[in-house]
This record gives sequence, structure tokens and C-alpha cells, in this order.
Amino acid sequence: MPSSIGLRRDQRLLPLLGALVAFGPMAIDLYLPALPAIAAGLGASIETIQRSVTVFLAGFALGMLFYGPVSDRYGRRIVMLTGIALFSAASIVCTLATAGDELIVARFVQALGGGAASVLARAVVRDLFPPSVAIRNLSLMAMITAIAPLAAPLLGSFFLGFSGWRGVFAVLLLYGLVMLGAVWRWLPESLPEERRGQLKLHQAFTAYGVFAKDPFAVGLLIASGMSFAAMFAYITAGPFYFMTTWNLSPFAYSSLFAVNALGIICTNLLNSRLVILIGPEKIASFGSAISFVAGISLLASILFFHALFPVIASLFLVVSMTGLLGANCVGLLMTAYGENVGAAAALFGACQFGLGVMASASVSFPHSDPGTSMAWTIALTTSMSLAGTVLFRTCAPRPKSSGQ
Repeated sequence: MPSSIGLRRDQRLLPLLGALVAFGPMAIDLYLPALPAIAAGLGASIETIQRSVTVFLAGFALGMLFYGPVSDRYGRRIVMLTGIALFSAASIVCTLATAGDELIVARFVQALGGGAASVLARAVVRDLFPPSVAIRNLSLMAMITAIAPLAAPLLGSFFLGFSGWRGVFAVLLLYGLVMLGAVWRWLPESLPEERRGQLKLHQAFTAYGVFAKDPFAVGLLIASGMSFAAMFAYITAGPFYFMTTWNLSPFAYSSLFAVNALGIICTNLLNSRLVILIGPEKIASFGSAISFVAGISLLASILFFHALFPVIASLFLVVSMTGLLGANCVGLLMTAYGENVGAAAALFGACQFGLGVMASASVSFPHSDPGTSMAWTIALTTSMSLAGTVLFRTCAPRPKSSGQ
């Protein structure tokens, strides 16, 4: 077990690790207010630019699946540095893009790189801390990470008005370079060399097959992944729904988005205080139940009531509950598979973003009403999240951790 001095020292890394997990939210949320401007600037359809969100999610998920097992074999630090460098290089291409298809390709490559920082930051936490402390720290990191969706749309609106949509991607380039320097300077290797040598690379990748056969792991992946998918249905359809159906300005929409991010911060703060007392399983179950009720309420609000406040309130609850599901589910999964922490964190993140791709695509069909498609998608995904919670709570025995 780590010494108390070591734990205090490692605790200082949490702000940096939280900023690394924020690569995904930062790279998506910063440019959401600019989506209509990007479509106009590149002469592309709205559906094409919406697909840049979907493609980013796909690239992020694929990158995670690759980096997790590789880091189990070769260590976290070098893999993370390589991914962030790729993210930064692709950000240059995004900034200089001249066509919608060119932007989509660059966003895919950008996502492949950014996935390394997001997934491996979680693996570092599990390397450094015992299980209960790791879950608490994952919640604290998620609070830091939630600052990205809180501030990013507002910053995106500012840079959109100040320097146009290309300035938004220039900010992402700066973010990547700053994180690259911070990891190089302050983040040590967290996976001891003797633990890296336990598995050959192909064995590290076979861990995915083990997860797929374990109903406890599958339940955790569905519970959190479908909650995340519901949030991304909102992320993709929200700008067009609120700014066209309700005529909200980019700043007003960004402010609304920031309020939802504040909900994630609050639920993660609550989780960090209660997880050791109540347990991650019960807290995750509560979160999925609230999310389900809010998803059904959203569907009814859009289909029958056509009122703005019930829609906003339902979305606030759906988005906020991702804070209760994310840290607890990934903590439980990494604890259960201590020898494959990188692969566990990677599969968890890939499922979140992979299911996010499906949800994002489902609200991006041409000529579909963004509000109705968003409502149906969120109702379905929150229902499946609740089913995943039932699965992981009822399936036993759970795998024993053989790791730290």
C-alpha cells in the first residue's frame, strides 16, 4: 500500500489528471457554439458539420481501445505524450481546414490523439491509489473535468465573436501544447516496470474478450455508457434545438450548457463525500434511476407540453447524473481487473464514446426534428442505463482484483 506521504504527494497530481481527462469535453464543447458558423464558413451542410461531432467520438473511442492495453505493456507516460502530440498536430489542420470533409478527417485524427490523455489519466489514478480512494479521486477529477463544459462553450462563443471559428481550433492547439509540456514536466511514470512486464502486448488486448464475457463488467459498461450517450444526444442536437426552435443566442445556449455542467460538478462533489460511506454500487443505482425518470419526463415535455422550462429541468437531471455513474462505474471496473487497469479504463472510455457516437448519429439524420429525435434517443438510452445497473447489481460473483 502507498504511504501517507506518497498519497499526499500523488494527490497534488489530481488537477493535472483532471485537465487530461477533459481533452474530450474540451475538444467538443469549445466548438459547439461555432457549429452554424463553421457550416457557413466552409460552405457545408449542417448535417456534415454535425457529423464532425460523431466522427470525433468515434476516433476518441478507437484511440482509447488502442492506448489502454499498450500502456499496460509499455507504461502510461510515453503513450500519453505520443497521443497529445498527435492531438496538437491535428489541431493545426483543423484550424486551417478549407472544406467540411477535410475538417472531418482532421477531427478524427485529433480524437485519436486526445483519447490517450483521457483514458490514461484514469489509469494513473488507479495505479497510485487504493480502490476506495481512487473512486473518490476520480470524482474530484471529474469535478475539475466538468469545468471544461462549464467554461468551454462560453469561451467558444467569445473566440467565435473575436476571431471567428478558426480561433476556436487555435485555442485547442494551445491547450494541447500546454498539456504536452505539463505531462513532460510533472507527470512521472505511474506503472512500475515490473508490472509492465507481466503481460505481452497481445495478452493485454485479449483482456477485452474477458470483459465481454463477464456480466458484471458488461453491466457497468452499459450503465455508464448509456448515460454518457444520453448526454451526447443532447450535445449534438442541443445547439440546433435551442438556437432554432427557441431562438436562443449562442451566448444564451452556452450559458444553459454551463448550468448543466455545474450539475455534473455538484454530483461529483456529492459522490466524493459519500462514496466511502454508502458505496459506489448504491450511488450509481440512484443516479441511473433519476436519469431514467428525467429521460421519460423530457420525452413527455417535448412531445406533449412544448414548454421550455420542463425541457431544461429534465436535461439538467439527465446530464448531472453522469457525474454519479461515471466515477463509480469505472472505479468498480478497474478494481475488479487490477492486472488490466489500462485496458479496463480504455474499454470503459471507448464504450462511453462509442455509444455516444450512436446517440449522436441518431439525432443527426437529415430533415429530422432535433428536439423530437433528441428526446426519443435520451429516453431510450436512460432506460438502457437503468437496465445495465440492474445487471451489474444482480450478477455475481464479481471478479477479484489481483492488482494494487
